[in-house]
Amino acid sequence: MRYPKDQREKTRKHIVSTAARRFRAHGLEEGIASIMQAAGLTNGAFSNHFASKHELIKAALDHAMQERVDRLNGHIVSGRGVEGLLRGYFSRHHRDGPADGCATSSLAGEIARQPTGLREAFTGGVTGFVELLARQWPTLESQAARHRALALYGLMAGTLQVARATDDEALSREVLDAGLAAALRLAEDPQG
Repeated sequence: MRYPKDQREKTRKHIVSTAARRFRAHGLEEGIASIMQAAGLTNGAFSNHFASKHELIKAALDHAMQERVDRLNGHIVSGRGVEGLLRGYFSRHHRDGPADGCATSSLAGEIARQPTGLREAFTGGVTGFVELLARQWPTLESQAARHRALALYGLMAGTLQVARATDDEALSREVLDAGLAAALRLAEDPQG
């Protein structure tokens, strides 16, 4: 049976997208068999696209980190801006849906213990997001805008991690609300 020329690339992208969701939801220990099953493919298809699980993790991490940059860009282009991004980020929906959410809040602790190649992929994603975010304060000098973007990024990921980790729903909502309030203040235009 002949497949269209682009079928191989589509299948690879599908595996990467599925793996990105599964790793964010279950961690980097998620097995290849469960990823391939979730993708609706056999385990044998994995080796047609990836030499190792490490290679898949890197591709999935690149994908997940780019999704975050794309989401910010979508808010900017639509006119919702950073505030729109923040309101969605600090939501119960995002807290309760790590598979579709921020890879940093889901995986940063694990990435810190990974080999250099994976940490480089993570760093590239953080850098892309921070650079785009920093451009949202054109009245600030570039280093001041970068520092603000880095602080906001850390506040976002840390707040979501704490909100997810607590077993007290009221406290979790309070963490999200406090994080959103702090983030909105940090995101304000300094020329207001």
